[in-house]
Amino acid sequence: MPKEKPHLNLVFIGHVDHGKSTTVGRLFYDLGLIDQRKLEELRKEAEEKGKAGFEFAYVMDKLKEERERGITIDVAYRDFETPKYYFTIIDAPGHVDFIKNMITGAAQADAAVLVVAATEGVQPQTKEHAILAKTLGINQMIVAINKMDMVNYDQKKFEEVKAEVEKLLKGFGYDMSKVIICPSPPSRATTWSRSPRTCPGTTAPPSTRPSTSSRSHPGPLTSLCASPSRTSTPSRVSVRSPWAVSSLVS
Repeated sequence: MPKEKPHLNLVFIGHVDHGKSTTVGRLFYDLGLIDQRKLEELRKEAEEKGKAGFEFAYVMDKLKEERERGITIDVAYRDFETPKYYFTIIDAPGHVDFIKNMITGAAQADAAVLVVAATEGVQPQTKEHAILAKTLGINQMIVAINKMDMVNYDQKKFEEVKAEVEKLLKGFGYDMSKVIICPSPPSRATTWSRSPRTCPGTTAPPSTRPSTSSRSHPGPLTSLCASPSRTSTPSRVSVRSPWAVSSLVS
């Protein structure tokens, strides 16, 4: 009988319009789970609805109201497997009106990706989602500082938002040795490196299926996060896609 793969429920959380669904959609595209034909269909639909650029978000946002309003309302799930791991991605809404749905998704998660836009930094739902995740037992987290293109990949801005997030999470009792903070690039119309580097501080993947009650699963989560590789000048942050696809599927 084949050995059961380690499983991780990974929830994407954060303030509304900080790029959670778009980041998830781009992840699936980079994994080859969304083909170019399907992406073109979603791009056309987004443009017809006056939401040009939302094609990656539409991968997870399937409700008519979600696509028309351009926000996530309900929790969305999608599974995928690699040769070593089995993942369930949970895309949670960021709008305060749908916080109950966010709690539903986070309550099922073993780990989280907290998406924070570099343009806005920590916002009210960033704070609420972070404390709710902690309360629900999620201790391992990636923080994706997103939309770096919109601040011209500015190193100073990245460090400011990073410090802001670190202060927030420490105040909520997070062990920062289990939190990885990565710059995240734009998710639209960009080709990113797929080299297999990972963020500093990553650990070896677990060899057994994790228990959803322990909420401590270092391997699969950290293997998703890649170190920066886009370089320019010292004043600009080095950025590439935070999803190290080739290391993830190895």
